[in-house]
Amino acid sequence: MTPLKLFLKSLIFRLLGKDPEAVVVSFVTGDQTLARAMVEEIRALVPDRRHYVVRIEATSARPSSPHTSVVDLTAGSAWHLYRQLRRAFRHLRVGQAAVLFTPDQADLPLRLAAFLLAPGKVLAYNASLERYHLRLRTWIASWLFLRGVPLDRILLRPWWLCPWKKDRSAIPSTHKILEGRPLSERRRRVAVLSPYFPYPLSHGGAVRMFNLLREAARQFDIFLFAFTEGDEPIEPAPVLEFCAKVVLVPKPRYREPRWSSLLPPEVHEYRSPVMREILDRTRRENSIELLQTEYTQLAPYGGDVLVEHDVTHDLYRQVHEKKRSLASWWDLWRWRRFERRSLGRYRRVVAMSAKDAGLLGVPQVREIPNGVDLERFRPAPERPGQRLLFIGSFRHFPNVVAYRFFTEEVWPLVREEFPEMKLTVVAGPDPMIHWRAASGTKAPPRDERIRLLEFVQDVRPLYEEANLVLVPTLVSAGTNVKVLEAMAMERAVLSTSCGCAGLGLEHGVSVWIADDAQSFAGGVRHLISTSSLRLSLSRAARRHAEMNFSWRTLGARQRALWSELLGAATIREAMASDLEDIGAIQALSPEAARWAPEGYLTNGCLVAVREGRMEGFIAYRQIADGEGEILNLAVAPEARRQALATRLVEEVILRQTGSLFLEVRASNAAARNLDKKLGFAEVGLRRGYYQAPPEDGIVMRLQSC
Repeated sequence: MTPLKLFLKSLIFRLLGKDPEAVVVSFVTGDQTLARAMVEEIRALVPDRRHYVVRIEATSARPSSPHTSVVDLTAGSAWHLYRQLRRAFRHLRVGQAAVLFTPDQADLPLRLAAFLLAPGKVLAYNASLERYHLRLRTWIASWLFLRGVPLDRILLRPWWLCPWKKDRSAIPSTHKILEGRPLSERRRRVAVLSPYFPYPLSHGGAVRMFNLLREAARQFDIFLFAFTEGDEPIEPAPVLEFCAKVVLVPKPRYREPRWSSLLPPEVHEYRSPVMREILDRTRRENSIELLQTEYTQLAPYGGDVLVEHDVTHDLYRQVHEKKRSLASWWDLWRWRRFERRSLGRYRRVVAMSAKDAGLLGVPQVREIPNGVDLERFRPAPERPGQRLLFIGSFRHFPNVVAYRFFTEEVWPLVREEFPEMKLTVVAGPDPMIHWRAASGTKAPPRDERIRLLEFVQDVRPLYEEANLVLVPTLVSAGTNVKVLEAMAMERAVLSTSCGCAGLGLEHGVSVWIADDAQSFAGGVRHLISTSSLRLSLSRAARRHAEMNFSWRTLGARQRALWSELLGAATIREAMASDLEDIGAIQALSPEAARWAPEGYLTNGCLVAVREGRMEGFIAYRQIADGEGEILNLAVAPEARRQALATRLVEEVILRQTGSLFLEVRASNAAARNLDKKLGFAEVGLRRGYYQAPPEDGIVMRLQSC
């Protein structure tokens, strides 16, 4: 600016009674920690100007910088605050007004007063401390920023409205193929499509997929197709132990406004021509007979089985009931329309619970719930203390909602009452990225008694040190793996109704249920103060997990589903009309016992039938409470080496609880190896047990619980 212009500017402002040098004013609103960070940043951005901080008197802390002047206002309406600001700045010219905008409405009058004082000069900050100049000529972007839309998305325009836009969605053209275990002619081939690589086991979906695929690999060769995101590390070795091939495709970078498409945006995020092409080509070249698609958002890829890890439209229904906004209604409408149309394209749909199966409302639904590794998650004695544990990856937005519910509404009710109480939170990989996306704030408020961890490779030590496991979930579908892990570790669980839905738990018997802040806080008080109740709940929960949620049992369901779709034999209860065929198969099986087939019907007997022809049978009985025995097993010669014996034994395991015994000829090495693969162990010897020909019998036992 020339000396003449500087002189004229100074003269004009002095005639108006204003200081020619513009000042910067920061308005302290919302979260005090964020507000202080905003003040420090604006001082660093404009260091050569005088800075003022405006606050409501006695409601916020004084800024730490001695170079900043403080203007205290008395609380009141926006107009009342504006009149105070006019008096305070009557001789000053405001060049920039920094204002923090967070979802809370308590400081709305002060924010409005800032607009009145310096229209066109407002530099808005959001909870992530992103900043944007609010201007009338960019009113749409300004409105979106105030609504909480991240800065990198407020300028996005849909392709159908602005075909000339430069910030397009990017679809990577690369892929990576990893070779796993060798293929076998005895195993049929199945492809599985996933939105992520299921290792490490950093969240419930990965735990489920890893364990079920490992169990399914006992009978099938599995080709896994998975999306990768950014530079996230991949640890392929554990998965390659049981998968024949793993194909990794980078996830597309979707750059369209969330509101702008008829399909849910999560569906567009996984639309990849590269994945579709490599999936189709690999299926053709390797004669893959069946495709299972994991998660609703991948449904457009098609396949035979769609796994609904949660009923997604039910999740958005819960969100809409809480928010009641146009955006939440639009999300609900899109998901409900898309999900219902997708279900009919699949031969089978897998639900996590009977509740979810009912919500889906289609005849081809099958229930395979989440499970837990009962061998890995073994009970450990509880140590005295007041230690709370919450495990929930922030990548799944209901866990962010749950964390905020507990820390903002429940924790203040119990924190001072129990000064020794501490909370440990496992928030999964990169939690702050997901926190900002779900909450609109930069980070949770800090508390010295809350330990916030990221991904933890082994959570068992955390369960062992905990006295109470929290599941404060307000929005949920499916079944929670974290509840199952706590049950297996014999730790009492305090949960909301939806947090433990679909698990068959009973309030006051195997879990403590509370659905609002007051009752949840009451549950914390009661359970932390009553060790005998915690012990009773945890032991009942462990027994319930043993009976219903073993991965070995659920893996048998997964294999049975695939076998059914691939035209394998159907297993059903035996009838009197089957006795002749049972006798014929038994006669053709010299390694089998020689029992009268008529006696099988007085106990339990299952037969495997394909196209009207019997291919095998298994006879069993209950010999005591918690003990069962397999009496005989035989497969027709033409149906052998097709894993039919495995399926028959697994079906009995599904129907039994406790220990299961069987005898096998000492010379029958193939049967003994099969039984060991199924989890049986040799526990005894019965000399001369078999006749025709006479031979010793090896006693084997499976401890299913």
